[in-house]
Amino acid sequence: MNLRKASAAAAAVLALSLTATACGSDDGDSSSEGDSGGKKVTVGIKFDQPGIGLKTPDGSYTGFDVDVATYVAKELGYAEGDIEWKETPSADRETALERGDVDFIVASYSITDERKAKVDFAGPYLLAHQDLLIRSDDNIAKGADLNGKKLCSVAGSTSAQNVSDELAPKAQLKEYGTYSECIDALASGAVDALTTDDSILAGYASQEQNKGKFKLAGLSLSNENYGIGVKKGDTKMVDDINAALEKMVTDKAWDKAVTDNFGPADYKNEPAPKIGNIVS
Repeated sequence: MNLRKASAAAAAVLALSLTATACGSDDGDSSSEGDSGGKKVTVGIKFDQPGIGLKTPDGSYTGFDVDVATYVAKELGYAEGDIEWKETPSADRETALERGDVDFIVASYSITDERKAKVDFAGPYLLAHQDLLIRSDDNIAKGADLNGKKLCSVAGSTSAQNVSDELAPKAQLKEYGTYSECIDALASGAVDALTTDDSILAGYASQEQNKGKFKLAGLSLSNENYGIGVKKGDTKMVDDINAALEKMVTDKAWDKAVTDNFGPADYKNEPAPKIGNIVS
């Protein structure tokens, strides 16, 4: 009887030992295990830009930046289920990278000298231009055509100021809190045009509820090179992401992402920019 009890106790100790060994297989890295057995990667995106980065009501994520980030993550060794999406508003992007809240950011992140002083960039992966979104039955061929018309943009945006000051000084600037409010104002006739990056405008025009209502004017009012932001000094991450972007362009996955996300707006996108040619 005592022998049987001793054997049972030994078996229990062995089972606990094996369990502890399995749990202790983590090497102490802060990353958690993903659905496919790989470690998680945290990617910063926008949650409120249709066609670019949008969190849908069912909790999924769509947009060109989401497609680019998913492709890049896969090339870095992460399955789709290993990606943790984190909302990174424009004002928080540099801080999120500096704190290590995200591993990289794909969020309509225009490369500028000021930003390059704080973070490093891979890419660029898209060349966008400031443009105008107008109603489908309107025609604005140049910035000066906005004189006397009502122009909408988000409060604090430089896009509206560029048109107002340089190209159409007599335009009536209307600033709203979000681009969605500008879209509603454009649809109702409260404003005559909305201005920001053409990629963002194409995303809104491509939404199911907006198809056929709006069109891009086709003006190139500025150059906006979108880059993937990484923590300053992480040159290996930059090199690895650049290699992934080059493959995405070569195997035409980049073209498919453009068509899938911007196609309904008849977006006249620029060809894929030269990867690794970081310009402001």
